[in-house]
Amino acid sequence: MAPTLDKPQILPANKQKANDRNRLMTPKLPQQRWIIAPAQPEAVAEVVQNTGLSPVLAQVLLNRGITTPHAAQVYMEPESESLPPPLEEFPDLQKSVDLLINAIEEGEKIAICGDYDADGMTSTALLIRALRHLGADVDYAIPSRMKDGYGINKRIVKEFAEQGVGLILTVDNGIAAYDAIALAVELGLSVIITDHHDLPPKLPPADAILNPKLIPEDSPYCGLAGVGVAYILAVTLAQQLGHPKGLIDPLLELFTLGTIADLAPLVGVNRRWLKRGLKRLPKSNLEGIKALMQVAGVGNENKPMPPDAIGFRLGPRINAVGRIGDPQIVIELLTTDDPGIALERAMYCEQRNQERQDMCTQIELEALEKIENEPILWQNDRVLVIFQPHWHHGVIGIVASRLVERYGVPVFICTSEDDGSIIRGSARGIPEFHVSQALNYCDDVLEKHGGHKAAGGFSLKAEALAAFKTRLSEFAHQCLDPHHLKPLVEIDVEVSFSQLQSFLYQQIEGLQPWGIGNETPIFLSPNVRIMEQQVVKGNHLKATFQQETPQGSKDFKGIAWRWGEYCPLPTWVDIAYKLKENTFNGATNLELEVVGVRPADPQLMPLKNEVKTAIHEPPKTRQSPILAEQNGAVKKAAFNYNNRRYTCSLWESLNELRIRNDQGKVLAVVRGQRRGLLGENRDSAREVDVTQAPFYDLIKAALVALKQG
Repeated sequence: MAPTLDKPQILPANKQKANDRNRLMTPKLPQQRWIIAPAQPEAVAEVVQNTGLSPVLAQVLLNRGITTPHAAQVYMEPESESLPPPLEEFPDLQKSVDLLINAIEEGEKIAICGDYDADGMTSTALLIRALRHLGADVDYAIPSRMKDGYGINKRIVKEFAEQGVGLILTVDNGIAAYDAIALAVELGLSVIITDHHDLPPKLPPADAILNPKLIPEDSPYCGLAGVGVAYILAVTLAQQLGHPKGLIDPLLELFTLGTIADLAPLVGVNRRWLKRGLKRLPKSNLEGIKALMQVAGVGNENKPMPPDAIGFRLGPRINAVGRIGDPQIVIELLTTDDPGIALERAMYCEQRNQERQDMCTQIELEALEKIENEPILWQNDRVLVIFQPHWHHGVIGIVASRLVERYGVPVFICTSEDDGSIIRGSARGIPEFHVSQALNYCDDVLEKHGGHKAAGGFSLKAEALAAFKTRLSEFAHQCLDPHHLKPLVEIDVEVSFSQLQSFLYQQIEGLQPWGIGNETPIFLSPNVRIMEQQVVKGNHLKATFQQETPQGSKDFKGIAWRWGEYCPLPTWVDIAYKLKENTFNGATNLELEVVGVRPADPQLMPLKNEVKTAIHEPPKTRQSPILAEQNGAVKKAAFNYNNRRYTCSLWESLNELRIRNDQGKVLAVVRGQRRGLLGENRDSAREVDVTQAPFYDLIKAALVALKQG
């Protein structure tokens, strides 16, 4: 069980050094862009009536595109939907099954070529288990991340041919390996490709290709990862051979592990099968999964496994081996029925994962120093390309993800191979940037590349690095504007602390699994006071948050992962967060996992009797940037307009309306006048015509908000 948030020590003012005191007076905030989903009160009421969900969760469903009673029913109970048979969706599925049945009946040797990530390794283990159960003569190979790079290659094909293999089955790779597949066909081998990556301009000449990118986009199977395609092939084969008994449940567990670890979208059949698989995993009979859960310290037989336990605990231990170890160890882990071997292999995964964490920390520190000190002008390029020859290729993809999280820009991180003549790299994108398309745009300067919208891998000659940077920047300028280059926080709904009850959390948990494509809800609570805050081990920021509600003040503890550099945060903030449950010493409490912070609107803050936080004092007085507060009735409201957050106030004694945006600029206009003031303070404000766009519509939206409030 995770401990509750410890009470931080209050830092005595007399022990603060002068430079610390200066730093505390000017808090540093994460630079983020917030998109707040528009409220839909009428649609929310309909969802509430049809589902019994709270209005808060009803809004979340609407944000996920769940807009009809039927869609809501399927979302809440995926098993209620009738699925089309996979044979009708995948044109080459029957051909693939026939090839496998013929190979099994003829005693022909089958060879699986997997990939070295969690998706590829679970896919390989899944098909090994299935084919052995069905009587096949099967072996496998996984290319070396360091020596071979991604996917099947000519060397592996030649070795398969020399070993007398008659049928090659690729998993989680192969769709971009035209030359290797062509060689296999030339050597007289049959080939089945199972993959889920983006399609190249020219498909390989395989006997059969199973890829969800080849089926209609509205198919419930279109979000499958590589392990999902392997699962469909294995189950269909077992059903046609009449031997599914005792096989489906173990395969479902491997499907669940690989799908979540690969960050596949949790929609369609993924959501349906994962809901089932997450219930099975804690009770798994697979020795490898039991051993892996044991060393990772996860699993409760009485509760479904949360996706986060796979995404942050089990998956990284598998992936670490593929990155810096021997992938064969993971295959042995997931295919053995010997508890002793399973525990030994699981401990190997544990050790490699610790090494991977240390490497990532060191590379991230070096990357940050390089970005800030050289400097690398990623804002101008609209893409961050960073190269260091000694970085370990196996972990740079993880560091790329962290840099995207930090800077909100597409990241292409590179390192050298062997003698330095070849550069290899990993890429991670942002929502508005398609990594695979970017790599296709640079095809003429790359040796090899592949991937999908969010991530990819590539290699190039060292002398082509400058041209690669130029081409990436050209592509980035076509799809990204400067305002895109901040980490994105997508907020579902604004809530008060008074709404954060156990009932709401139970409803959130009842809609699991949350994950990629169906993200955990993010809530916004404005005008929150930070009562205590401290940096804890791992450079995480822990804090106690308080909000005044109609029922009185209410406190919640919370944590912001890897936000130590932002301590201390300002006293008054708006916070974006996920709602979590923490059990410690028999007590269960709701806590906040903070993902976004911005300054609270001064117009909505209390003006008197502010208390000291555990870190620093707030300013003693607060004033509107345009006009100091005066006596008289004031109406206030908050609203969203064009995906931006605004607050407004109507000063009846002055007959003046003021509208503030999330960057601190205020529009002040007196009723009946065509001209208003826009700026951060009265002295520097400029006059604007409020009858023209965009001011006229903005004023209308503010008046509606004030009326509704």
